[in-house]
Amino acid sequence: MESLTVQLAEKITNIGVRNSYGTPIEVDGATIIPVALVSFGFGGGEGDTTNAENAGDSGSGGGGGGMSVPVGAYVTRNGATRFEPNPIALLAVCVPLVTATGLVAARMVKALKR
Repeated sequence: MESLTVQLAEKITNIGVRNSYGTPIEVDGATIIPVALVSFGFGGGEGDTTNAENAGDSGSGGGGGGMSVPVGAYVTRNGATRFEPNPIALLAVCVPLVTATGLVAARMVKALKR
């Protein structure tokens, strides 16, 4: 039997640029390429004790998770290409970043005042 870790690694080989950029679509003479922020994670595990003391012990594992946020699309019209963002998704992605930056800045100012 193939190990669980190897099986998980084979399943995620398609993660990357192919998942961040969608298949180009033709609409009314324009070419649209969807763009997404893709994130994933997975776990693993394994275990098999073959010595006499623990005969019959075995193990396994698993895990996984992922998300995809549509951030916009590249649109080509009349030979010109431009990025058209998805404002709702960009806000959802930027809010945690801005919040973290504000918290860090506040702590830095507080530390400098001491």
